Amino acid sequence: FLTLLALEIVLGIDNIIFISILVDKLPAERQALARRLGLGLALVMRVLLLLSLSWVIGLTAPLFTVLGQEISGRDLILILGGLFLLGKSTYEIHEIHENLEGEEGHSSAKVKATFGSVLIQIVILDIVFSLDSVITAVGMVDQVSVMIAAVVVSIAVMMVSAGAVSAFVSRHPTVKMLALSFLLLIGFSLLLEGFDQHVPKGYIYFAMGFAVLVELLNLRVRRRRQQGRENTKHTVKLHRRYSKERPGPAQP
Repeated sequence: FLTLLALEIVLGIDNIIFISILVDKLPAERQALARRLGLGLALVMRVLLLLSLSWVIGLTAPLFTVLGQEISGRDLILILGGLFLLGKSTYEIHEIHENLEGEEGHSSAKVKATFGSVLIQIVILDIVFSLDSVITAVGMVDQVSVMIAAVVVSIAVMMVSAGAVSAFVSRHPTVKMLALSFLLLIGFSLLLEGFDQHVPKGYIYFAMGFAVLVELLNLRVRRRRQQGRENTKHTVKLHRRYSKERPGPAQP
């Protein structure tokens, strides 16, 4: 149970990041509701998939063949999900650059998304991540009750931490860009998985963890520099108005 729980939480990190980026487009008063609904839908889908294991296992059966490559239902979902992640991440990165240009007076400010469009995008990605999560659970545990318990606890942990993660990503543009780069990497790995090219997730998450560590060090350095500039700005330098010894008359 603990091993599956840890794995479910790790697999849910990319889900939280994507939800955080999407929810950031909504008004502040609706962001918490969108996060809860998105993660709640992820929980419902994962439990329903676990309760229909025969259908999930059937998704691994080949549906058709393309250029000698057998494509199953799972492969099709992973390919479409990977393409969606690649396209959406590329669009978000482009939008960040457009917003930066808008702040400099070269283009318009960012456009807020609607609540419904954000939920639809969250549901699409929840389907992909839920399928991957459930197949991982099926490969590790035989008892459905243990799988459901691990999924419920992992979603609860994600709900508790989603607000802090979302606020952190929103405050730091460089972290948001790094997160979008992660989503590009995950989308590409899903695409490869759909074509039966297995990519060990350990390599991907190690690279992500190392990049996050480097970014945290950069944030700490920038924070210290900013504090140093503020301290220098507010430092009052005292000068003596008159010196004790006044210069005498100039010599001819």
